[in-house]
Amino acid sequence: MPRTFVWHPSKGPATTPKQLPMTKGKLRIKQVKSGIGQTWRMRRTLEALGLRHHQDEVIQPDSPSLRGQLKQVRHLVQVTPVEG
Repeated sequence: MPRTFVWHPSKGPATTPKQLPMTKGKLRIKQVKSGIGQTWRMRRTLEALGLRHHQDEVIQPDSPSLRGQLKQVRHLVQVTPVEG
């Protein structure tokens, strides 16, 4: 019987960057990888963050709920704090 699923250990990032400490400011969120091929939950999370397509950027106020969303899609986005 042939194998129908092959897990590739090289797919995806080996590690993800550590999360930034909580701030009272805002975060710049940039989508660096497409949601195509991801689960429906990840695609819906990207939509909830306001990211519509690859290389899109949004600025969101930092909050615990936002951090939870970012943790779900941390391999698809890049997060940096906004100065000022």
